[in-house]
Amino acid sequence: MPTATPNAKTAPTSSARRPDPRTHAWRDDLADAALEGVVDAPRFAVPVRHRLTAPQAPIRKAPDADAVAVSELLSGEAFDVLDVSGGVAWGYSVHDHYVGYVDAALLADAGETPTHRIAAPTALIFARPDIKSTVLGALPMGALIGAAEHDEKFAAAAGGYVHRRHIAAIDDHAADPAAVAELFLGTPYKWGGRTRGGIDCSGLVQIALGACGIDCPRDSDMQAALGREVEDRRYRRGDLVFFPGHVGFMHDETRLLHANAFFMSTVIEPLDDVVGRLLPQYDEPVTAVRRL
Repeated sequence: MPTATPNAKTAPTSSARRPDPRTHAWRDDLADAALEGVVDAPRFAVPVRHRLTAPQAPIRKAPDADAVAVSELLSGEAFDVLDVSGGVAWGYSVHDHYVGYVDAALLADAGETPTHRIAAPTALIFARPDIKSTVLGALPMGALIGAAEHDEKFAAAAGGYVHRRHIAAIDDHAADPAAVAELFLGTPYKWGGRTRGGIDCSGLVQIALGACGIDCPRDSDMQAALGREVEDRRYRRGDLVFFPGHVGFMHDETRLLHANAFFMSTVIEPLDDVVGRLLPQYDEPVTAVRRL
Protein backbone atom coordinates (compact mmCIF):
# COMPACT_ATOMS: atom_id res chain seq x y z
CA MET A 1 0.00 0.00 0.00
CA PRO A 2 1.19 3.58 -0.48
CA THR A 3 2.56 4.86 2.82
CA ALA A 4 3.75 8.38 2.14
CA THR A 5 2.91 11.43 0.13
CA PRO A 6 4.64 11.26 -3.29
CA ASN A 7 7.33 13.82 -4.03
CA ALA A 8 5.80 17.27 -4.23
CA LYS A 9 7.26 20.62 -5.12
CA THR A 10 6.18 24.13 -4.36
CA ALA A 11 5.20 26.24 -7.35
CA PRO A 12 4.55 29.92 -7.74
CA THR A 13 0.98 31.05 -8.06
CA SER A 14 -0.22 31.55 -11.64
CA SER A 15 -3.39 32.72 -13.25
CA ALA A 16 -5.72 29.75 -12.92
CA ARG A 17 -8.17 28.25 -15.31
CA ARG A 18 -10.45 25.73 -13.70
CA PRO A 19 -10.53 22.40 -15.56
CA ASP A 20 -13.10 19.70 -14.83
CA PRO A 21 -12.29 18.48 -11.29
CA ARG A 22 -13.73 15.05 -12.10
CA THR A 23 -10.82 14.32 -14.44
CA HIS A 24 -8.15 16.80 -13.34
CA ALA A 25 -6.64 16.23 -9.91
CA TRP A 26 -6.39 19.51 -8.03
CA ARG A 27 -7.33 20.67 -4.55
CA ASP A 28 -6.74 23.87 -2.63
CA ASP A 29 -3.55 22.40 -1.14
CA LEU A 30 -2.20 20.15 -3.91
CA ALA A 31 -2.47 19.40 -7.62
CA ASP A 32 -1.18 16.94 -10.18
CA ALA A 33 2.18 18.04 -11.60
CA ALA A 34 0.62 17.82 -15.07
CA LEU A 35 -1.55 20.82 -14.12
CA GLU A 36 1.30 23.16 -13.22
CA GLY A 37 0.63 26.44 -15.00
CA VAL A 38 -3.02 25.46 -15.49
CA VAL A 39 -4.33 25.73 -11.93
CA ASP A 40 -3.21 27.57 -8.82
CA ALA A 41 -1.91 25.32 -6.05
CA PRO A 42 0.74 25.72 -3.35
CA ARG A 43 2.25 22.33 -4.29
CA PHE A 44 2.31 20.03 -7.30
CA ALA A 45 2.90 16.28 -6.92
CA VAL A 46 4.22 13.72 -9.38
CA PRO A 47 1.81 10.75 -9.37
CA VAL A 48 2.99 7.31 -8.25
CA ARG A 49 1.33 4.38 -10.01
CA HIS A 50 -0.39 1.65 -8.04
CA ARG A 51 -2.89 -1.11 -8.79
CA LEU A 52 -5.93 -2.30 -6.89
CA THR A 53 -5.51 -5.62 -5.10
CA ALA A 54 -9.14 -6.09 -4.01
CA PRO A 55 -11.87 -7.31 -6.41
CA GLN A 56 -13.27 -3.77 -6.50
CA ALA A 57 -13.20 -0.63 -4.39
CA PRO A 58 -15.19 2.60 -4.37
CA ILE A 59 -13.63 5.80 -5.61
CA ARG A 60 -15.11 8.38 -3.25
CA LYS A 61 -15.70 12.09 -3.69
CA ALA A 62 -14.18 12.83 -0.26
CA PRO A 63 -11.83 10.94 2.08
CA ASP A 64 -14.53 10.00 4.58
CA ALA A 65 -15.55 6.33 4.62
CA ASP A 66 -19.20 7.29 4.14
CA ALA A 67 -18.59 9.81 1.34
CA VAL A 68 -20.43 9.36 -1.94
CA ALA A 69 -18.85 6.79 -4.26
CA VAL A 70 -18.48 8.50 -7.64
CA SER A 71 -16.97 5.49 -9.40
CA GLU A 72 -15.40 2.12 -8.76
CA LEU A 73 -11.88 0.78 -9.28
CA LEU A 74 -11.60 -2.84 -10.41
CA SER A 75 -8.94 -5.35 -9.48
CA GLY A 76 -5.70 -4.76 -11.36
CA GLU A 77 -6.72 -1.34 -12.65
CA ALA A 78 -4.08 1.34 -12.22
CA PHE A 79 -4.56 4.25 -9.85
CA ASP A 80 -2.08 7.14 -9.81
CA VAL A 81 -1.56 8.35 -6.24
CA LEU A 82 -0.82 12.00 -5.49
CA ASP A 83 -1.31 12.04 -1.72
CA VAL A 84 -1.91 9.66 1.19
CA SER A 85 -3.42 10.81 4.46
CA GLY A 86 -5.20 8.90 7.20
CA GLY A 87 -4.97 5.65 5.27
CA VAL A 88 -6.73 7.13 2.24
CA ALA A 89 -5.07 7.70 -1.14
CA TRP A 90 -6.05 10.62 -3.37
CA GLY A 91 -5.42 10.39 -7.08
CA TYR A 92 -7.10 9.13 -10.22
CA SER A 93 -7.99 5.99 -12.12
CA VAL A 94 -5.55 5.81 -15.02
CA HIS A 95 -7.89 4.41 -17.67
CA ASP A 96 -10.41 7.28 -17.44
CA HIS A 97 -8.53 9.80 -15.28
CA TYR A 98 -11.42 9.90 -12.80
CA VAL A 99 -10.37 11.63 -9.58
CA GLY A 100 -11.19 10.54 -6.06
CA TYR A 101 -10.21 8.82 -2.84
CA VAL A 102 -9.46 5.10 -2.41
CA ASP A 103 -8.61 3.03 0.66
CA ALA A 104 -4.80 2.99 0.56
CA ALA A 105 -4.64 -0.49 2.11
CA LEU A 106 -6.17 -1.89 -1.07
CA LEU A 107 -3.46 -0.46 -3.33
CA ALA A 108 -0.04 -1.93 -4.10
CA ASP A 109 2.90 -1.00 -6.31
CA ALA A 110 1.98 -1.31 -9.97
CA GLY A 111 4.21 -4.36 -10.52
CA GLU A 112 4.02 -6.26 -13.78
CA THR A 113 1.65 -5.26 -16.56
CA PRO A 114 -1.49 -7.43 -16.61
CA THR A 115 -1.81 -9.90 -19.47
CA HIS A 116 -5.53 -10.69 -19.38
CA ARG A 117 -8.88 -9.20 -18.44
CA ILE A 118 -11.99 -10.77 -16.96
CA ALA A 119 -14.42 -11.20 -19.87
CA ALA A 120 -17.39 -12.73 -18.00
CA PRO A 121 -19.72 -10.69 -15.78
CA THR A 122 -18.14 -12.50 -12.82
CA ALA A 123 -15.23 -14.96 -12.78
CA LEU A 124 -14.69 -17.34 -9.88
CA ILE A 125 -11.21 -18.00 -8.52
CA PHE A 126 -10.78 -21.67 -7.63
CA ALA A 127 -8.24 -23.11 -5.20
CA ARG A 128 -7.35 -25.83 -7.72
CA PRO A 129 -7.90 -26.26 -11.47
CA ASP A 130 -11.17 -28.03 -10.76
CA ILE A 131 -14.69 -26.56 -10.77
CA LYS A 132 -15.48 -28.65 -7.66
CA SER A 133 -12.65 -27.11 -5.65
CA THR A 134 -13.02 -24.35 -3.08
CA VAL A 135 -13.94 -20.94 -4.45
CA LEU A 136 -11.42 -18.44 -3.11
CA GLY A 137 -13.12 -15.34 -4.46
CA ALA A 138 -14.48 -13.67 -7.57
CA LEU A 139 -13.47 -10.91 -9.94
CA PRO A 140 -15.74 -8.62 -11.99
CA MET A 141 -15.74 -8.04 -15.73
CA GLY A 142 -12.98 -5.63 -16.67
CA ALA A 143 -10.67 -6.64 -13.83
CA LEU A 144 -7.06 -7.04 -15.00
CA ILE A 145 -4.90 -10.04 -14.13
CA GLY A 146 -1.61 -11.66 -14.90
CA ALA A 147 -2.47 -15.17 -16.11
CA ALA A 148 -0.34 -18.17 -17.02
CA GLU A 149 -1.63 -21.17 -18.98
CA HIS A 150 -2.22 -24.26 -16.86
CA ASP A 151 -4.26 -26.61 -19.02
CA GLU A 152 -6.94 -26.43 -21.70
CA LYS A 153 -9.56 -25.34 -19.15
CA PHE A 154 -7.80 -23.22 -16.54
CA ALA A 155 -5.27 -20.44 -16.22
CA ALA A 156 -3.29 -19.76 -13.07
CA ALA A 157 -4.19 -16.26 -11.90
CA ALA A 158 -5.17 -14.15 -8.89
CA GLY A 159 -3.71 -16.59 -6.38
CA GLY A 160 -5.70 -19.51 -7.75
CA TYR A 161 -7.20 -20.74 -11.00
CA VAL A 162 -9.68 -19.05 -13.33
CA HIS A 163 -11.61 -20.85 -16.06
CA ARG A 164 -10.28 -19.84 -19.46
CA ARG A 165 -13.81 -19.19 -20.74
CA HIS A 166 -13.98 -16.29 -18.29
CA ILE A 167 -10.84 -14.45 -19.39
CA ALA A 168 -9.47 -12.85 -22.54
CA ALA A 169 -6.09 -11.51 -23.55
CA ILE A 170 -5.77 -7.77 -23.00
CA ASP A 171 -5.90 -7.14 -26.76
CA ASP A 172 -8.70 -9.67 -27.47
CA HIS A 173 -11.91 -7.66 -27.61
CA ALA A 174 -15.63 -8.36 -27.95
CA ALA A 175 -17.38 -7.07 -31.08
CA ASP A 176 -20.82 -5.89 -29.90
CA PRO A 177 -21.09 -3.48 -26.94
CA ALA A 178 -24.85 -4.05 -26.70
CA ALA A 179 -24.26 -7.80 -26.37
CA VAL A 180 -21.82 -7.15 -23.53
CA ALA A 181 -24.35 -4.86 -21.85
CA GLU A 182 -26.99 -7.62 -22.11
CA LEU A 183 -24.86 -9.71 -19.75
CA PHE A 184 -25.75 -7.20 -17.03
CA LEU A 185 -29.53 -7.53 -17.35
CA GLY A 186 -31.03 -7.75 -13.87
CA THR A 187 -28.00 -6.15 -12.22
CA PRO A 188 -29.03 -3.85 -9.35
CA TYR A 189 -28.70 -0.13 -9.97
CA LYS A 190 -25.88 1.32 -7.88
CA TRP A 191 -24.66 4.89 -8.10
CA GLY A 192 -20.98 4.84 -9.06
CA GLY A 193 -21.02 1.07 -9.69
CA ARG A 194 -19.20 -0.74 -12.49
CA THR A 195 -19.81 -4.44 -11.66
CA ARG A 196 -22.43 -7.19 -11.79
CA GLY A 197 -22.98 -6.54 -8.10
CA GLY A 198 -24.26 -3.04 -8.90
CA ILE A 199 -23.87 -0.65 -11.82
CA ASP A 200 -25.06 2.76 -12.97
CA CYS A 201 -26.01 3.95 -16.45
CA SER A 202 -22.66 5.35 -17.52
CA GLY A 203 -20.78 2.56 -15.76
CA LEU A 204 -22.65 0.04 -17.91
CA VAL A 205 -21.71 1.95 -21.06
CA GLN A 206 -18.08 2.24 -19.97
CA ILE A 207 -17.71 -1.45 -19.11
CA ALA A 208 -19.42 -2.60 -22.32
CA LEU A 209 -17.36 -0.33 -24.55
CA GLY A 210 -14.17 -1.20 -22.68
CA ALA A 211 -14.77 -4.90 -23.32
CA CYS A 212 -14.84 -4.00 -27.02
CA GLY A 213 -11.57 -2.08 -26.83
CA ILE A 214 -13.21 1.35 -27.00
CA ASP A 215 -11.87 3.99 -24.62
CA CYS A 216 -14.77 5.54 -22.76
CA PRO A 217 -14.97 8.31 -20.15
CA ARG A 218 -16.85 7.75 -16.91
CA ASP A 219 -19.88 10.08 -16.90
CA SER A 220 -22.75 10.34 -19.36
CA ASP A 221 -22.11 13.98 -20.28
CA MET A 222 -18.52 13.05 -21.19
CA GLN A 223 -19.68 10.00 -23.15
CA ALA A 224 -21.90 12.24 -25.29
CA ALA A 225 -18.75 13.21 -27.22
CA LEU A 226 -18.20 9.63 -28.42
CA GLY A 227 -18.89 8.63 -32.01
CA ARG A 228 -20.97 10.78 -34.32
CA GLU A 229 -24.38 12.37 -33.96
CA VAL A 230 -27.39 10.51 -35.41
CA GLU A 231 -29.49 13.40 -36.60
CA ASP A 232 -32.31 11.49 -38.29
CA ARG A 233 -33.14 9.54 -35.09
CA ARG A 234 -33.33 6.29 -37.03
CA TYR A 235 -32.03 4.10 -34.27
CA ARG A 236 -29.78 1.09 -34.67
CA ARG A 237 -28.61 -1.52 -32.21
CA GLY A 238 -25.69 -0.16 -30.21
CA ASP A 239 -26.56 3.53 -30.61
CA LEU A 240 -26.03 5.53 -27.43
CA VAL A 241 -29.10 7.54 -26.45
CA PHE A 242 -28.60 10.41 -24.03
CA PHE A 243 -31.05 12.08 -21.67
CA PRO A 244 -30.45 14.68 -18.95
CA GLY A 245 -28.00 12.87 -16.65
CA HIS A 246 -28.64 9.48 -18.23
CA VAL A 247 -27.53 7.19 -21.08
CA GLY A 248 -28.40 3.81 -22.52
CA PHE A 249 -27.81 1.51 -25.50
CA MET A 250 -30.40 0.88 -28.18
CA HIS A 251 -31.05 -2.85 -28.03
CA ASP A 252 -32.80 -2.66 -31.40
CA GLU A 253 -34.68 0.00 -33.35
CA THR A 254 -37.25 0.65 -30.60
CA ARG A 255 -35.98 -0.62 -27.25
CA LEU A 256 -33.45 0.81 -24.81
CA LEU A 257 -31.05 -1.25 -22.69
CA HIS A 258 -30.02 0.74 -19.64
CA ALA A 259 -29.17 0.68 -15.95
CA ASN A 260 -31.67 2.96 -14.27
CA ALA A 261 -33.00 4.09 -10.91
CA PHE A 262 -36.67 3.81 -11.99
CA PHE A 263 -36.53 0.00 -12.00
CA MET A 264 -33.37 -0.06 -9.81
CA SER A 265 -32.03 -2.55 -12.33
CA THR A 266 -30.58 -3.01 -15.80
CA VAL A 267 -33.51 -3.61 -18.14
CA ILE A 268 -34.66 -3.53 -21.75
CA GLU A 269 -37.79 -1.46 -22.31
CA PRO A 270 -39.41 0.56 -25.11
CA LEU A 271 -37.62 3.84 -25.69
CA ASP A 272 -41.03 5.50 -25.89
CA ASP A 273 -41.71 4.47 -22.28
CA VAL A 274 -38.50 6.15 -21.10
CA VAL A 275 -39.32 9.31 -23.03
CA GLY A 276 -42.86 9.29 -21.65
CA ARG A 277 -41.62 9.18 -18.06
CA LEU A 278 -39.35 12.16 -18.67
CA LEU A 279 -41.73 14.37 -20.65
CA PRO A 280 -43.31 15.93 -17.53
CA GLN A 281 -39.83 17.22 -16.60
CA TYR A 282 -38.20 17.92 -19.97
CA ASP A 283 -39.55 19.23 -23.27
CA GLU A 284 -36.87 17.25 -25.15
CA PRO A 285 -35.95 14.17 -23.08
CA VAL A 286 -33.54 12.80 -25.72
CA THR A 287 -30.60 15.19 -25.78
CA ALA A 288 -28.36 13.29 -28.22
CA VAL A 289 -27.94 10.04 -30.11
CA ARG A 290 -24.40 8.92 -30.90
CA ARG A 291 -23.25 6.10 -33.16
CA LEU A 292 -19.83 4.53 -32.69
